[in-house]
Amino acid sequence: MLETFFSPQSVAVVGASRDVEKLGYAVLNNIKASGFAGKIYPINPKADEILDLKAYPSVLDVPDPIDLAVIVIPARFVLAAVEECGQKKIPAVVVISAGFREAGREGLEQELELIQIAKKHNIRLIGPNCLGIINTNVNLNATFAAGMPPAGPIAFMSQSGALGTAVLDMAMAGRIGFSKFVSLGNKADVSEIDLMAAWGEDENSRVILMYVEGVPHGQRFIETAKKITRKKPVVAIKSGVTASGSRAVSSHTGSLAGSEAAYKAAFNQAGIIRATSMEALFDYARAFAYQPPLKGDRIAIVTNAGGPGILATDALERAGLQIPRLSRETTEKLMAKLPGAASAANPVDVLGDALADRFEFALQEVLNDPVVDGVIVIVTPQAMTEIEATAHAVGRMSKQANKPILGCFMGEARINAGIDALWEYGVPNYPYPERAADALAAMSAYRKEQERRIFGVVPIDVDKEPVRELFDRVLSEGRVSIGDAEAWEVLKAYGFNVPRSRLAATPEEAVDIADEFGYPVVMKIASPDILHKTDVGGVKVNLRSPGDVRDAFDLMIYRAGRYVPGARVWGCQVQEMVHGGREVLLGMSRDPQFGPLVAFGLGGIYVEALKDVSFRVAPFSPREADEMIREIRAYRLLEGVRGEPPADHMAMVDALLRISQLVSDFPEIVELDINPLMVFEEGRGAMAIDMRLVLAAKKG
Repeated sequence: MLETFFSPQSVAVVGASRDVEKLGYAVLNNIKASGFAGKIYPINPKADEILDLKAYPSVLDVPDPIDLAVIVIPARFVLAAVEECGQKKIPAVVVISAGFREAGREGLEQELELIQIAKKHNIRLIGPNCLGIINTNVNLNATFAAGMPPAGPIAFMSQSGALGTAVLDMAMAGRIGFSKFVSLGNKADVSEIDLMAAWGEDENSRVILMYVEGVPHGQRFIETAKKITRKKPVVAIKSGVTASGSRAVSSHTGSLAGSEAAYKAAFNQAGIIRATSMEALFDYARAFAYQPPLKGDRIAIVTNAGGPGILATDALERAGLQIPRLSRETTEKLMAKLPGAASAANPVDVLGDALADRFEFALQEVLNDPVVDGVIVIVTPQAMTEIEATAHAVGRMSKQANKPILGCFMGEARINAGIDALWEYGVPNYPYPERAADALAAMSAYRKEQERRIFGVVPIDVDKEPVRELFDRVLSEGRVSIGDAEAWEVLKAYGFNVPRSRLAATPEEAVDIADEFGYPVVMKIASPDILHKTDVGGVKVNLRSPGDVRDAFDLMIYRAGRYVPGARVWGCQVQEMVHGGREVLLGMSRDPQFGPLVAFGLGGIYVEALKDVSFRVAPFSPREADEMIREIRAYRLLEGVRGEPPADHMAMVDALLRISQLVSDFPEIVELDINPLMVFEEGRGAMAIDMRLVLAAKKG
């Protein structure tokens, strides 16, 4: 679909310039200097020739077909240029020019018009406001970055052009190579979704990297990534996750969610490896790109220094990896040839006086051990250390082994030659043991993701119609919040168990209902305008007599009027009191990019105090619902401690799936909390005790 961008037979540079200080010169010079074998057409109405290439006033004046146009002209001229590209039937256009959406309202209007022109002519468009594109496999550098990065198996996309220039400069310094590079800019057309789909099929790209600021079409992003991550690793770093997390919302779930939670959930469901820094992004990339897959979690350490070996051990264990005991056979072979003071255990310490041959011997034996899945080789520059020779020995071993080997040559001045030698063999080096351990942890996470079976969303038999009618009625009344009695209708329609409950308009009605249900009872203020009832004293539990009920009714009505003046109060909801069980929260807030973000955690007052909550983007599978429950730190409490029976796990899974379906069926639901869902012991199910639900207001 995007092949024309990356393997064109001909490229036109609209805005090519003879002025070395202009971007149009830089782009044209890069295309020519990179060794691109296709035809290059400078487009400039004021020049006959640029860089020894015949120039043309317009793409329409070029006599031959053009596959790719790169536009580097002021924004006010771009629309006309793209229109000419359409008339020329150019299928792919990169708009480097800035001054569109990022420049304000007028720029946004121009960008929308640009999109329409591209659609009219079936043009695929990258940009505007971008750095350009690179394909090292065909020697195409259509950017204004300084120079061509080395070729390699890493495909990198970035929404930030400035960051892209820094990354390319780092690559040109050595020790990393790119297959493809794309600066997405404003993403008027081509987005991360398109590039993932294309690069997932690219045999020259072993790993896909993303710098993400925002994702359009969140649901489609997840579905596309799910398919691609089954084939090759996708590693992403997301910026700007904290600002929106502080937005004011009325629900428990909303206050806990925000951008960070949404992206964490989305990346998790999509199988994307999350990097929390640019350093980590490229640490992981080098491991994935240049080493074989990690087939297990058992890691051996070969070192010439005890301290770094211990640091590596600690780091690996913190990362969830194992430091296995080497087999007896391996240990005996190591002890037979290593000095007496050396350690034949894991970490294997070959001592500070080890030359290259001792490192090579120890590494060979460790790699041959079936209990070892990967190795970190730590080298510190001691007086006798043969740094470069040791690096070559490690490199030779890496070519023979079908296990990942990561270097940790520590230091600076003396170890550079060793790092360069490792790079010749594709062995990535990490200056500290912790970074090597984190890279292996990323490889482990990806293996587990590939091993995980994919389960589809399972539809549940529910009754949508009464919920549809209820929501229509509520919105027609100019309301967005639903009351308790209405909440029961929704819950029952979607198969939740709920306690007996009835609305009382007077204290006498409340007493009659309580007498019918039997004491003790619970009473709640019934008002669509009071979001958190407990904040205004609007919930009373364990009412044991008619007098308790009357007093509670009068007090709640009084407090509602005092603390929320003008609130619509329908009376009080009398509810049977449910005994036993453990309280959990089910919630949903609607993320602007990914849609319904469902939450699970301990219920009651603990959810906001502990913030021990897991999230998934709905709709999700039973497997993902199960993972949500097990993810929270307090899961042990639900399993049962000190003789307590475990809570009904499958009832919680079922409840999450019903919420997932409810918020997927009705996109007008913007916030939802079931708090608490009372979960009884295994086999006895669960009951929704309280729910608040907010709808999006009708437009217009």
